[in-house]
Amino acid sequence: MQDVISDILNKYDTTGKYLDTTGIKEIQNYFDTAIERLKITELITSNSSKIVKETATRLYFEQPELLRPGGNSYTTRRYATCLRDIDYYLRYASYSLIAGNIDILNERLLDGLKETYSSLSVPVGPVVRSIEILREVILSEIKSQEIQLTNNDIFHLPFDYIILSLSEQNI
Repeated sequence: MQDVISDILNKYDTTGKYLDTTGIKEIQNYFDTAIERLKITELITSNSSKIVKETATRLYFEQPELLRPGGNSYTTRRYATCLRDIDYYLRYASYSLIAGNIDILNERLLDGLKETYSSLSVPVGPVVRSIEILREVILSEIKSQEIQLTNNDIFHLPFDYIILSLSEQNI
């Protein structure tokens, strides 16, 4: 897993160039947003159970058919698996957030997910919706704890990337 700095330095190293103004500005932005990313990651870490529970509650309120016989969360085992998956998305989004880099999402989360979901006949729509709800729940927590988002992209990037990646899958 690489952070922004490693990613930038690797790009310049590959081309055999010194850092230019663009590279330095990218690194400066990473440092400028460090405290904000740390605060959000701390919020996620200290409230992860609450966030996952609230996300699942909202998802099943919106889509109760998932809990009925034939639904993908029907049976205790499947329900627990869904909660586990929401927790995985949350955890890896927090890693991506702190690193300032989405590469970990591909390396540790999204690669192979298509095949897994396909083999288990998991519908992607509810999964994507759970990520959207996850993002909404965290934003609500950020507001309630009065954490200022100076750059919304920093927070939204991991969640948007997961949603886009899952939405592109033809399952």
